[in-house]
Amino acid sequence: MDDSLNDSNVKVAVRVRPMNRREKELKTKCVVDMDGNQTVLHPAIINLNKSDSRNQSKVFAYDNCFWSIDESQKDKFAGQDVVFQCLGESLLDNAFMGYNACIFAYGQTGSGKSYTMMGTAEQPGLIPRLCSSLFSRTVKEAGEEEQFTVEVSYMEIYNEKVRDLLDPKGNRQALRVREHKVMGPYVDGLSRLAVACYTDIESLMSEGNKSRTVAATNMNEESSRSHAVFNIILTHTLTDLKSETSGEKVSKLSLVDLAGSERAAKTGAAGERLKEGSNINKSLSTLGLVISALADQGAGKNRSKFVPYRDSVLTWLLKDSLGGNSRTAMVATISPAADNYDETLSTLRYADRAKSIVNHAVVNEDPNARIIRELREEVEKLREQLTEAESMKAPDLKDRLEESEKLIQEMTYTWEDKLRKTEAIAQERQRQLENLGISLQSSGIRVVDDKCFLVNLNADPALNELLVYYLKEHTRVGSANSQDIQLCGMAIQAEHCVMDITESSGVMLTPHRNARTCVNGAAVTNLVQLHHGDRILWGNNHFFRISLPRHMVHTGAEDEEGVMKTCLSSDRLEVDFDASSDVSSELSFGYEFAQAEVMMKGMGNNGESL
Repeated sequence: MDDSLNDSNVKVAVRVRPMNRREKELKTKCVVDMDGNQTVLHPAIINLNKSDSRNQSKVFAYDNCFWSIDESQKDKFAGQDVVFQCLGESLLDNAFMGYNACIFAYGQTGSGKSYTMMGTAEQPGLIPRLCSSLFSRTVKEAGEEEQFTVEVSYMEIYNEKVRDLLDPKGNRQALRVREHKVMGPYVDGLSRLAVACYTDIESLMSEGNKSRTVAATNMNEESSRSHAVFNIILTHTLTDLKSETSGEKVSKLSLVDLAGSERAAKTGAAGERLKEGSNINKSLSTLGLVISALADQGAGKNRSKFVPYRDSVLTWLLKDSLGGNSRTAMVATISPAADNYDETLSTLRYADRAKSIVNHAVVNEDPNARIIRELREEVEKLREQLTEAESMKAPDLKDRLEESEKLIQEMTYTWEDKLRKTEAIAQERQRQLENLGISLQSSGIRVVDDKCFLVNLNADPALNELLVYYLKEHTRVGSANSQDIQLCGMAIQAEHCVMDITESSGVMLTPHRNARTCVNGAAVTNLVQLHHGDRILWGNNHFFRISLPRHMVHTGAEDEEGVMKTCLSSDRLEVDFDASSDVSSELSFGYEFAQAEVMMKGMGNNGESL
């Protein structure tokens, strides 16, 4: 079969989100329009210089254009279901045929990438819809002649380091990216866990996001500053009952939520944030160079042009998905607002280049058998070479031999071995979370009859209100292992504060000396009583909200509307909501509200913005 028949261009879609609250308050105009498969970017400001190219509307054509601004425009509006039908279903079809597949989301921070990829409980995104549909199909198509197994991995790339989000120890150590002559690029030691149903995947995604949340707060970062890669490995075993022979197709689906692209000048980043941003920009700019080089090759301009895959961890790991053995889709998310004109134009140009990339996908029939055979051949050669050489003079041969033997061992695990390993890792993950004081029983945040608990507040909607910490009669908070709730990061002391529950006074918080603690935005240094809904900041980055049981709520909790008016009246707030944010979160004292009141109380105390 002619391999060129399997050549296919990267499928590119653009999605425009609704105006967020800040943009509405600024009364900024909409500069994006869509007509069929065309996206039109109108000038943000008409310059007096008529020859200025910014005076002209710019028109781009893509495979799909998703207008997600106004739900009332029924004939034009594209919701989560439409995005999945256009992008997800075809890639899932490819996976079942044995092709590798990849979807990655690209766009500036706050443009709706996470909403498109993960969505919300009410409006699930591409990843949960893909996983749900995948298991629906395996159940429908499985039988005596066809069987399916599914494994997943979940990693985060932050500051050019890879963290395993499914391994309990993954937050503590960075994993090494390696390239094997047989396997190609891979992450050494990355967990690959067996799943039997959609609920298992849902649970692992949730556990991975908990790990991401813990890492984000402990390292003073936001999850939107990292790239997240969720891999699904689908093994399709076909058996001929007459001849009793069987063969396999193994396909990998890579679902990638890229960090936000933004200019340092616009974000006002400095210090660590600037370094962090430069690392993100490095990986995204390298991705741009890779796309540009591949686009030139696809257009026949320079087929020998060097493609700098290894210049960043992200592009190294996406090597198969870009110009390699994969059917790939890119969804570029944009803001419709005039004040984001430059970022929107940059994203549209980026997406336009990606259309020209040609991938060379092949059906992965019996790849495991072939790879294991090639690995064993490699091991035999290395053993012969190592026998001829003195051990101390050939450390690289030893390393390569150990690497190949390890890969063979991993690839020859039985399904039962993989299930046992998955269960062991799940139990270890639970122990790790319990050691940090995190409850494993949380299934929705609500007032319960007899429990006092803290819930985390995070800027990323996917990680907000994800961790629950139940309080004991005497709860110690700090970075030391001896503490009941372990937190790390800037300005967190080994013993930071204690919280006591008493029948007479309710929940009392006592910070240790010089331990930065704020309650409802105000710094506290002495004993203070906590009420239902109070917001707590420990150190520089750990925001929580406390929930009290019903019988304790009457102990003087502040009226929510009154608190809101007091907080908002001192200054006009400009809180920027991502497309996936729930605007009603401000009424339930969410992250944006907690962060804003700390800033405003700080302005009141210091006379200047913090």
